[in-house]
Amino acid sequence: MTAITLARAGGPEVLQAETRPVPQCEAGQVLIKVAFAGVNRHDCEQRARGYPPLDATDILGLEVAGEVVATGAGVQRWKAGDRACALVNGGGYAQYCVAPEQLTLPIPAGFDLKQAAALPEALFTAWLNVFMLGRLEAGEWLLVHGGSSGVGTMAIQLARMEGARVAATAGSAAKCEICVRLGAASAINYREQDFVSAVRRVTDGHGADVILDMVGADYARRNLDALAMDGRLVHIRRGSDSEFRAPFDAIMTKRAIVTGSRLRISELALKVEIVRQLMDRVWPNLGSEVTPVMDSVFPLAAVAQAHARMESGMHIGKIVLEVIHR
Repeated sequence: MTAITLARAGGPEVLQAETRPVPQCEAGQVLIKVAFAGVNRHDCEQRARGYPPLDATDILGLEVAGEVVATGAGVQRWKAGDRACALVNGGGYAQYCVAPEQLTLPIPAGFDLKQAAALPEALFTAWLNVFMLGRLEAGEWLLVHGGSSGVGTMAIQLARMEGARVAATAGSAAKCEICVRLGAASAINYREQDFVSAVRRVTDGHGADVILDMVGADYARRNLDALAMDGRLVHIRRGSDSEFRAPFDAIMTKRAIVTGSRLRISELALKVEIVRQLMDRVWPNLGSEVTPVMDSVFPLAAVAQAHARMESGMHIGKIVLEVIHR
């Protein structure tokens, strides 16, 4: 099969196509003939540092959609010919990919495989961080940084689905427009406005009960200023600085909870619980209240262009790769 790996650490130009053996299913796994694979910021970060996490394949890609073609011992929910999407721990940028049975999900009614490939990583990330860690409830305010990103667009829709109110930041008028179209009560152009004062204004001084942050340390103090009493600040990226710096008084005065997660290295049991909650709460609403925002589709051979698009910051929603089988 054709698969995308790295020649070395570096920019998009280090991505290379290789011929690799088709992976074999182990117990509890399914083999998916990949039609589309999602592109994520984490893929770009892995490419820049030049190596995968321990015990992961060096083939990039964390989410796929396609057709099940084989199953390992003990698999009961899937059979050859089923269409599915899956969250994987690498291996998605390839013609075939193995996935754990528990993290393989049915294609929602009315969705094509391109849309399905845009679901797993964004849904898992948004649900884990906004609802399981952030404990967002109906009537509360969520502030989403990077509201026009794949995770951001999903978080806005999920929060609205659950009855919460949303403010979002984005870097252009077009991106802010998308956030409002998805249900944000306020979209803040962070290049032109101070998001702290904007959040206070839109929430009538209450602040954000939950903040989903993908900027990192540069926003530490300002996020705390924008947070409501008993608010939860949840990080999904650390940004350019690995240290969180803010006065203790800023945390203690608001009884703030500061947390975050790394989905890829999280234990399987947690991911299985996310699946359970997604199937119960989200899957019935896909295509109606929640739909992935699609930015662009690149052929697998143009993966370097897809990464360049991701890193340009110009994209709105999800970027996916189309995998051709000849």
